[in-house]
Amino acid sequence: MVFPEVGPMTRTQVTTDVASLIEQVKTGDVRALSRAITLLEIGGPNGAAVSQRLGPRRGRANVIGVTGYPGAGKSTLIAQLIAAYRRLGMTVGVLAVDISSRVTGGALLGDRIRMQDWAADAGVYIRSMATRGHAGGLARATGDAVRVLETAEYDVVLIETIGVGQGELDVMDVAATVVAVVAPGLGDEVQAMKAGLLEVAHIVVVNKGDHPGAETTLRDLREWCPSVLKVVATTGEGVGDLLALIAERRRMRDLAASGIRPSLRSARRQS
Repeated sequence: MVFPEVGPMTRTQVTTDVASLIEQVKTGDVRALSRAITLLEIGGPNGAAVSQRLGPRRGRANVIGVTGYPGAGKSTLIAQLIAAYRRLGMTVGVLAVDISSRVTGGALLGDRIRMQDWAADAGVYIRSMATRGHAGGLARATGDAVRVLETAEYDVVLIETIGVGQGELDVMDVAATVVAVVAPGLGDEVQAMKAGLLEVAHIVVVNKGDHPGAETTLRDLREWCPSVLKVVATTGEGVGDLLALIAERRRMRDLAASGIRPSLRSARRQS
């Protein structure tokens, strides 16, 4: 199917082609999925038509945002989460947001390279998205891309923010669970993070838990955050505990949706 990104098209042509594209997305067609996200990134009448056809968020997928400072190990942790969810038989979509290349305008760091072990797995879809100047830690079309993955019926959607620091707050509007990844030896930075990442995070992960200072960082963060755990992303240590916390948040949301309204804040304290 020829689906031009630019060029003159009537409203009827756009609607017809988009309808066909979305039907292919519903079948899990990866090329159609990628095409739909590309059109949403480009915008214009085709992007608007795709957005309209997708409709509102369905809430079926477990959408998890992974944020934190550069070098904390977000990509390594996400690779471990992919492995864990695949062992459970779940399909996983990854939206990895990177800074834009000044030459091409595309994502500067290709997460297909960082997570290349999963490139051949039909149950995993990985997409790098360039910020294209958009602030807040996400690309402009990240939320729409989540809708595409939900339409394709992915079980889990992992969103990796750009990794610029405290200003990455857009993720809280897109992800049902926000995981902030930090590293040992934060020192006075913990105080600064309280006004940013740690304020919106539901779960805080101290990665590189086998490094000096990990226990001190863990103790300092637990004085302020109710759900803090230590992991070693390179080995997978502690990832099972992280999955359990994420699953508990999902369970509480499902209870709330069914008419029972437990306090998520209380659930965080109990965890």
